Amino acid sequence: MAISFKMCVSFGLFVGLMMLSLVSSAKFDELFQPGWAMDHFIYEGELLKLKLDNYSGAGFASKSKYLFGKVTMQIKLVEGDSAGTVTAYYMSSDGPNHNEFDFEFLGNTTGEPYLVQTNVYVNGVGNREQRMNLWFDPTKDFHSYSILWNQRQVVFLVDETPIRVHTNMEHKGIPFPKDQAMGVYSSIWNADDWATQGGLVKTDWSHAPFIASYKGFEIDACECPVSVAANGIAEKCRSSGEKRFWWDEPTMSELSVHQSHQLVWVRANHLVYDYCTDTARFPVMPVECEHHRH
Repeated sequence: MAISFKMCVSFGLFVGLMMLSLVSSAKFDELFQPGWAMDHFIYEGELLKLKLDNYSGAGFASKSKYLFGKVTMQIKLVEGDSAGTVTAYYMSSDGPNHNEFDFEFLGNTTGEPYLVQTNVYVNGVGNREQRMNLWFDPTKDFHSYSILWNQRQVVFLVDETPIRVHTNMEHKGIPFPKDQAMGVYSSIWNADDWATQGGLVKTDWSHAPFIASYKGFEIDACECPVSVAANGIAEKCRSSGEKRFWWDEPTMSELSVHQSHQLVWVRANHLVYDYCTDTARFPVMPVECEHHRH
């Protein structure tokens, strides 16, 4: 589970037939605010760097919470020996029965590939980890990492290529996250008890500080002000009449044929762990895995 620090604020968004509001910005301070360890933030124009040393990591949170839409950040991960470190980027609601969508970038020793771990929590229940390596070196340049969320699916994307899909299967009696507004968070922290080779490789603090770099912050999602009651959030962020959100359009209810082919390729060539096939952890296959097409 991504390291957690929650804060709230607000922002809005665009819709197909009717312009409600637009949240799309490259500026960090318009969308986000530091969450902890402000002295570990480095600002270089439009570029933000988070620093991890043996004193502290650092993290930030969105000023608003959102229900459905798409969030994107461009991230360049820690170069060199990053073993033991985790750079987390995720969406999460609050409380013990929270929903959460995680990207966790697990550092490695020099020359070994980063692993990207994704996870989905629904009503406080996670344990849906998938791990993969990438088809590029994520420490050499910036790449975009996105989460697309609507009432039909949650899609994790890397440079607009889908790497994971979590489909709404409520018709099978499986809960789907659709009624809790989420904040957007990112952090860098030490997790050498588990992050690299199951915790066998520890963080080498002689290589500190470890730096993760960010730019290109974009949120295109339905804002949920704190003043809106929980039962009013879903109504506010649901398309109706002339109020149409782009993520509710029929073309967004599932992957395109091209995207489906991309996902098959990613899973065939880069997936190294899938909870659905881990019979040691799950002697009985998790019910969503039985029905999931991906």
